Amino acid sequence: MGPHIASQENIVLHYTSHRQPHLTVLSDEQIQDLHLATLEILERTGVQVNDPRALDLLRRAGARVNGEHVRIPAPLVEQALRSAPERVVVCARTGERVMPLEANRVFFGTGSDTPNTIDPETRQRRRSVRSDVARIARLCDALPNIDFIMSLGVAGDVPEKAPFLFEFAAMIAGSSKPICYTAHDQQDMEDIWEMAAAAAGGEKELRANPFLIHYAEPISPLIHSPLGLQKLLFCADHHLPIAYVSGMSSGGSCPVTLAGAIAVGSAECLSGLLIHQLAAPGAPFIYGANVSVLDMATLSYVYGGPEFPITNAALADMARHYRLPVWGLAGASDAKTVDAQAGLEAMLSILMAVLSRGNLVHDIGYLESGLTSSMEMIAVCDEIIGMARKIACGIPVDRDHLALDLVHEVGIGGHYLGTDHTARLFRTSHFLPRLLDRHNFDKWRQLGSKNLEDVANARVLEILATHQPAPLPEAAQEVIQSVLARAAKRG
Repeated sequence: MGPHIASQENIVLHYTSHRQPHLTVLSDEQIQDLHLATLEILERTGVQVNDPRALDLLRRAGARVNGEHVRIPAPLVEQALRSAPERVVVCARTGERVMPLEANRVFFGTGSDTPNTIDPETRQRRRSVRSDVARIARLCDALPNIDFIMSLGVAGDVPEKAPFLFEFAAMIAGSSKPICYTAHDQQDMEDIWEMAAAAAGGEKELRANPFLIHYAEPISPLIHSPLGLQKLLFCADHHLPIAYVSGMSSGGSCPVTLAGAIAVGSAECLSGLLIHQLAAPGAPFIYGANVSVLDMATLSYVYGGPEFPITNAALADMARHYRLPVWGLAGASDAKTVDAQAGLEAMLSILMAVLSRGNLVHDIGYLESGLTSSMEMIAVCDEIIGMARKIACGIPVDRDHLALDLVHEVGIGGHYLGTDHTARLFRTSHFLPRLLDRHNFDKWRQLGSKNLEDVANARVLEILATHQPAPLPEAAQEVIQSVLARAAKRG
């Protein structure tokens, strides 16, 4: 007797909530082990703290302070974790709340501070200048999958003591998207705050709807520098979101093992969090670490290997445990041009970032281990992010997507090309590329036999020629010019 086939009237479809693919790399036990290892480092080894105010905050809280050497009891770390906000909302320059850094929300942006760039007109590598920062910001403003910007280039043609200020001014004029910025010292922080407040309509408005995040680093292993702490405390005092994360090399400035590197990076970050929360409980803070490896053959800092994606995924697991937003990295390559190596390294890291649900993912557009920027690489990564986000959306299973009535209507041997259902849903059901070529060979050859870098270059030049970001208010432009003139006089 064959299997029972229910009549159509008796079929019950058990629709479930939409499941989205999600990658975790650590078990609950591993998360606990890494947390306990972090606490052990802070209690037993401790950290170096090079700032009088930070030392005083730690001493008053109950840390064991001996000169600049500080050992931190576990309850203080737990207190800081309870104090810090689980969710950090970052706005566009124009005020919209566009980037909520919260569980399972992933946002992508460029890297920062490359000394070189590949000129999109000449296709040659050269030293970067201020106009490159502005043009990259404008490119990112137009690309749909780039959510925030960093200064992807060093302004090599401005006063040598003020590059970060000129870079910030170029970014804020070139894009209305959120900005993650770097700075040299507290003076830079004050000047950038003044420019940002002018653009936001005042300090009160900027604090309520911040459109900028500061990026600063402790020094591995286990050192909080005077400049780093100045910037950390400035952000705490102004309730400005900060990503205070290590830039470490496994086998160099931290243990060669990835678990050991994560534990050290987490100890550096959480001791920074403690100082930050003692200064301003509830101020916005982003957790994480940049755990790369030191290539033992070349002694280079590796961006494109598998270690960055898997440690970023592990740190995303840790961040969910800590209930903190998390920093991440993707879209970077050790290749010297936008070639197959760049594509495969970018795809690996971007897909891992999307699936592991890190929040603030930077370094889109890096080539040559962070020494060179490429607008074509940004455009290619924008396409890859679109593909990865399509995968991360999963497969909706409901009556409209199952289309059973349409299947019955089309019947056996029919086709779906001309149906309203296809016209209505193909744009959301399928990934539609902007750069990738799907023509047959003859058509591809007719169009110029262009490779992906050629197509990306044409897209970059088109955007630079046509796209204009939302303008800054005139009053803000005046403040920015005043700040830059003042900085130029300082040198």
